[in-house]
Amino acid sequence: MLWSLIKIILFVVLVAAAAMGAVYLMELDGGVRIAAAGYEINLTPLYAVILLIALVFLVWLTLRLLALLVAVLKFINGDETALSRYFNRNRERKGYQALSEGMLALAAGEGRLAMAKASKAERYLHKPELTNLLTAQAAEMCGDRRKAEEVYKRLLKNDSTRFVAVRGIMKQKLADGDTATALKLAEKALDLHPKHEETQDVLLRLQASAHDWAGARRTLGAKLKYGSLPKDVHKRRDAVLALSEAKEVLAEGNDITAREASIEANKLSPDLIPAAAFAARGYIEQGNAKYATRVIKKAWAAQPHPDLAAAFAAIVPDETPAARLKRFKPLVAQHPDHVESRLLLAELNIANEDFPEARRALGDLVDTAPDARVMTVMAAIARGEGASDVVVKGWLARALTAPRGPQWVCENCHNIHAEWVPICENCKSFDTLAWISPPAGAASAQAGSEMLPMIVGSIQDQTSSQDDEVPDAELLPDEETLHRPIDAAAPDGDTARK
Repeated sequence: MLWSLIKIILFVVLVAAAAMGAVYLMELDGGVRIAAAGYEINLTPLYAVILLIALVFLVWLTLRLLALLVAVLKFINGDETALSRYFNRNRERKGYQALSEGMLALAAGEGRLAMAKASKAERYLHKPELTNLLTAQAAEMCGDRRKAEEVYKRLLKNDSTRFVAVRGIMKQKLADGDTATALKLAEKALDLHPKHEETQDVLLRLQASAHDWAGARRTLGAKLKYGSLPKDVHKRRDAVLALSEAKEVLAEGNDITAREASIEANKLSPDLIPAAAFAARGYIEQGNAKYATRVIKKAWAAQPHPDLAAAFAAIVPDETPAARLKRFKPLVAQHPDHVESRLLLAELNIANEDFPEARRALGDLVDTAPDARVMTVMAAIARGEGASDVVVKGWLARALTAPRGPQWVCENCHNIHAEWVPICENCKSFDTLAWISPPAGAASAQAGSEMLPMIVGSIQDQTSSQDDEVPDAELLPDEETLHRPIDAAAPDGDTARK
């Protein structure tokens, strides 16, 4: 109502202004003289203005006629839509303006306005492949899932928009938790657009979650083929998938196929620790100790790891502690200063009952890498050297509060896993587990806890008679004992240093 009143007032003002201008021009003295080719024309100011307006109109009309002539020539030349475009040019201008306004509204987060502009653009343009897409995205922004799905289904009918429609419905199914339907839609979307990197990643994640390892390897191959994955990363992730396939086959009872798959995984990525350990055990079952040793040494050269040490020990399971120590020394020599190598050497010397050598192998790890496993090994060394129960329990008490040390940690969400898995159990990311120390404060299973029963059991055997008389609090170390240096904590520290 107010807008109509404003328009009426503007019209009256313009008419009044035109009338006043005409009166002014009529009363104005002088005029315009035009002389050309022997002819002379004298015009009053009013007629001069009218002639100028007529001239401008004539120029505009000439340009329009020329444009019509060009459209007719294009039509004759085979462009069937040339004439229709000429007559609908104004409608197209309004339609594209509405479309651009709708896209800007969508970018600004105004979903309702974007839907209105898309509807207006469709009235002028009749291009559903453009306006429907805008409508679907605006409906999703407004939370109108039904409207968005309805529009996506209309987009399925057009070849040029089918991929966008399938991808849109796939995202809706993922949001609803319907991963089975989303998996099928992702496969269809990848068939329509094999180079689309986001669809490749979604399909790979869904296939891995569904344990479709063969399908995941095909998708990984597509990522390599279309250049969305470097070759070295492809080899590692292909090895991860091959290893996962091997473990699943082994769970089904097919040992031979599992062995072959694990060996293939190790060949694809020799530095992948779980694959190397799994492949080594497969060789051990075949009785091929030489290949098992080669696999473990190659993986150990890349990164020492307890699983590799356990697999290396399994090559000769019934050897004496002295023979095992001798056999392990070439392996440890590849990274003599690595924390894992020093801990392993200390544990082997403990098994061989050479406690001073175990202490020397451990070195300064109590100060430089004071994790739970180091403290537990120190407790075993102290026990073997004949230290008092208070000292041994002091090391165990420090182990309970020490950092856990390296574990399988997801680099994406920092979730800690008891063992390696291809997909993070928390954030469902693929191939994100790394053998690193978790963030401070994270809780997990204690590394080196396999030695606790032996240590605590020995203490309890010797102190069971004292427990009836001495309170438990008296067996715990005081603050001075807990923070005493290593050599001072041992009763024969001078001897141990020699």
